[in-house]
Amino acid sequence: MKNRWLQAAAGAILLMGMGMPPLGAASLYNLPYGVTPMSHAIYGLSMMAFWIMCGIAAVVFGAITWSIIFHRKSRHPKPADFHESTLLEVVWTIIPFIILIVMAIPAARVLIRAENVHHSEMTVEVTGYQWLWRYTYPRWNINIYSRLADSSLKIAPLHSGLSPYSTPHYLHAVTHPLVLPVGEKVRLLITSKDVIHSWWVPDLGVQMDANPGLVNSIWVKILKPGIYRGQCNQICGWGHAYMPIVVIAKPKAQFLAWVKQWRQHHPQGAASPIPTPDP
Repeated sequence: MKNRWLQAAAGAILLMGMGMPPLGAASLYNLPYGVTPMSHAIYGLSMMAFWIMCGIAAVVFGAITWSIIFHRKSRHPKPADFHESTLLEVVWTIIPFIILIVMAIPAARVLIRAENVHHSEMTVEVTGYQWLWRYTYPRWNINIYSRLADSSLKIAPLHSGLSPYSTPHYLHAVTHPLVLPVGEKVRLLITSKDVIHSWWVPDLGVQMDANPGLVNSIWVKILKPGIYRGQCNQICGWGHAYMPIVVIAKPKAQFLAWVKQWRQHHPQGAASPIPTPDP
């Protein structure tokens, strides 16, 4: 009988192991580690909560399994007749409270840090429209209107007859990306001119609502050059799916060269006028 129970337990462990993804694929099922200090901090909070939940699950399901095996009817034909334990109830009330405190303190620190935009080295104003983003660099009088790229826009209608696989980054490519320098703390002032939008780039660890009549602030410090994609994360109308975000991070020298080139090609500061929203 004992061997049969051991074989059943071993089989269950084997099945769970077969269901786990390989270590190399773990990132497909988890938060992105990201390229900013805040994305790293958020990832750390997520993993801390994950391992705490794994510990709780191990204790709970371990106790259930142990009770099933060692307190089954064949071993204890006569059921126990105890009712309650005041000490046990106190313990399982205090332990969750301690766990919540352990999780809340670092989470509060990360939230406070995310809102601390002091000592920023530059500012970018982000304004949401139906359905595009405007990026303003006050220091250089640059205004960029970033909307869905034409390569995706012409495929979007159902009657177009074109396949989304015919263009790279379908619905995630823009006409003009937001360009930021690597290694500098950039303050983002986020607002909206019409309805509520949300500026979200997972690799940067940033998600902030763009509310009309209100300016929200957050900061990013990109540690690695590259292209990072996001999208509006607040349903804002029928064109909500057509508000992608693309951020290009460049080393400081390349960023300043981009600023100079942009000002030469756009002496008025803007890339294009704001289009009238479709009805």
